[in-house]
Formats: sequence, structure tokens, C-alpha cells
Amino acid sequence: MAEINLTFIYDGECPFCNHFAELLELKSKIKNISTIDGRKNPILIKELLQKGYDLDNGAILYKGGKIYHGSDAINEICNEINDPSGNLIRLLSLIFKSQKRTKLIFPFLLRARRLSLFAKGVSTSLT
Repeated sequence: MAEINLTFIYDGECPFCNHFAELLELKSKIKNISTIDGRKNPILIKELLQKGYDLDNGAILYKGGKIYHGSDAINEICNEINDPSGNLIRLLSLIFKSQKRTKLIFPFLLRARRLSLFAKGVSTSLT
């Protein structure tokens, strides 16, 4: 059976998003994942926006031809993490493996992202 490739698209200016993407690459032990900084790929972000996926409203995950957005992307990627090599990614995956918990916490993550970008003097909008 072939492995399903995963592509995680995030806001590279957001310190939380950026750190999570680094953890995915370095500590999650997901072998078939690539991460893309949306701010460095405006054409991709424009294409996603035309399909109704706004990175300002959460990360995006491509998995096996499907697109997951926002809390669904976080939940889906955390369900892929089985044996992480770091304590923080282990904790995050445990918390966000529950779809109910993820949907409850996610609005606070978006607010934290927007506040951190505001503090850095960076626009929240990627378009």
C-alpha cells in the first residue's frame, strides 16, 4: 500500500504556526510530510483562496487528494502523529487528536496568531 503524501501549509510569519511546522518536520516522525510557508508562495495562496480556503482562518493540509482547513487540518495532522520524538509535539498531538477539543481551542489559537502578528507589525492577511 502506497503512503499518502501530506502537505501542511502555514503562515511563516506566525511564531506559533512556524514552530508547529518545524516540529512536524523534525519531531513528528511523519515520513511523508512537506511543509510550505504560505507567505513565500503567494500563487498557491491565491489558488487556495479562490477555492474557499483562506490561510488567515487557519492552516491547510493536503492529504490524499483532500483538503483540510483550520481546526480540521490541525486535527487531521495530529492524528497522523504516532510516535513523536519531542515532548511538545507529543503534548500537542494528544490535545489535538480530539476533534471536539480542537474545535473548542482553535478560535483561541487564531486570536493568538493575530495578536502575535499585530505585535510584530505584520499583516494578518496573506493576500
